[in-house]
Amino acid sequence: MSKNTRLVADIGGTHARFALLGETGAPEMVRILPVAGFAGPVEAIQAYLAELDDPSLHAAALAIAAPVHQEPIRLTNATWTFTSDDIKSRLGLQQVLLLNDFTALALSLPHLGNNQLRQIGHGAPVDRATKAVLGPGTGLGVSGVLYHGGRWLALATEGGHCSLAPADGREASILALAWREFPHVSAERLLSGSGLPLLHRLVAAVDGQPEEPLSTAEIVARAVGGQDAQCSAVVDTFCAMLGSVAGNLALTLGAQGGVYVGGGIIPRLGELFDRSSFRARFEAKGRFASYLAAIPTYVVLSPTPALLGAAHALADSEGHP
Repeated sequence: MSKNTRLVADIGGTHARFALLGETGAPEMVRILPVAGFAGPVEAIQAYLAELDDPSLHAAALAIAAPVHQEPIRLTNATWTFTSDDIKSRLGLQQVLLLNDFTALALSLPHLGNNQLRQIGHGAPVDRATKAVLGPGTGLGVSGVLYHGGRWLALATEGGHCSLAPADGREASILALAWREFPHVSAERLLSGSGLPLLHRLVAAVDGQPEEPLSTAEIVARAVGGQDAQCSAVVDTFCAMLGSVAGNLALTLGAQGGVYVGGGIIPRLGELFDRSSFRARFEAKGRFASYLAAIPTYVVLSPTPALLGAAHALADSEGHP
């Protein structure tokens, strides 16, 4: 293994994905490790490298599910706390690049092939126009990329923590119950893996149904299987609310290059998401409905887009083509 080996990582609240960059700069030898199984990123990286006979690393780019503008870094939905200097010194690296996980995902968008995307609804992207991305995983990530000076530049945002707004009376009732428990109800509070069980409980209350405590995986499985009408109603509410948030994001960024949905939950819904109210609610913006109807929306099917984005960010920081 070359002494100039470079590593990229996508560290979420539940899983950490690692890869080494091959000669073409593409991520290779991807491994997925549980965040809860390690004290921090150094220990997880060391375990990953041990599986590969401990190659000597030169540089690393870590995409992290947390704000990265101020150290120490604290994962939003996990217990890891660390600094770039600590990673650099303990692993003997010459360079460590930290970026938000959805900044990395955004950087992957211009490089995803058609076979890595599934379009939902109509619309066509405007060449080199701004692209937006959001995705419910453990939390709710939001970002975008804009083209400037011959390069794609990513936005580092925490848009998942913007206030969630209801779009009709039923959602107003759901939000009213949530506000009794939380002084601020963000989009992430309900539109995420950690928020779906809460949404399930709130929807049951609004619909006058008995509450049955279920995990996110159980809610998704029952909805996809079509065997539980209440879980199906919850997931459709989830998709509708996500469509409203996606439409807001498209308007805010002027994302005529498309809006992309990543994260771990939506790809698991399959055709259920395609049939949901997501696209209708995406376009339901009154006088700007026709503006949004022209913007395409896609589900990101690639399992590791943030690793690809981190690879491009690292190459750019090193001056590679």
